[in-house]
Amino acid sequence: MSNGFSLLEVMVALAVFAVAALALLRLEAASLAGSAALDRRLLRDVTAGNLATQWRTDPVVPTAGVAGGITINAGRRFAWQRSVRRDGALLVAHITVRALDAPGEASVARAVQFAR
Repeated sequence: MSNGFSLLEVMVALAVFAVAALALLRLEAASLAGSAALDRRLLRDVTAGNLATQWRTDPVVPTAGVAGGITINAGRRFAWQRSVRRDGALLVAHITVRALDAPGEASVARAVQFAR
């Protein structure tokens, strides 16, 4: 009887640990990708909310219709689209802002402002 492990036993143990390590690496990659997507979404939401609040608190109500442009927040460029609809009977302007940073990824913020 020998006092150690056979080569076959060591190889099987290494294979089991290698499979476990690969699973952990894959899990970490998925976690990083999810974290990056969440970071992009949060910054888009904040940008859209900031723009909506800026136009809601502006003393001059934006003109009705659709407008767009580029803004920079936290060093990232965002395209924005603003849609303003006025309700003449209530003297209210409905402002909808979409902030986009990648195709198919947009955040929407809405604001209501009393028209003067």
